[in-house]
Amino acid sequence: MNVRAATPEDLAAIAEIQALSPEASQWEPENYLDYDCTVAFETRVIGFLVTRQTAPGEREILNLAVDPSQRRRGVARVLLEAELGRERNQWFLEVRESNQNALKLYQSAGFRVTGRRESYYSNPPESGIVMQFDS
Repeated sequence: MNVRAATPEDLAAIAEIQALSPEASQWEPENYLDYDCTVAFETRVIGFLVTRQTAPGEREILNLAVDPSQRRRGVARVLLEAELGRERNQWFLEVRESNQNALKLYQSAGFRVTGRRESYYSNPPESGIVMQFDS
């Protein structure tokens, strides 16, 4: 498995993975290229991660999703570790309260819960758990 920057040719695969991942944020995939978007791939794209700088020394994870047929293989961890290892930063993210797998992944990577945003998500409405990591 390899990780690289996403290209316009990856957008169809990213859109498909996102559509198959209702627990992930549902943004317009073409907008991901306005941010730092990486993909995990083997013979095809199997996962993606989108981040952005919010201030000097501070970054935010916007979305992370893996093709359901490729889950439980460490794809999300590979994407996350590649991004966190790029440079030293303070990292933030929000994750759906019900997304226990994502919460466990982020906690195992060193993120800690720092807050809660009521009704942060829609479709369905749900609170967001705010997490932080200092690399």
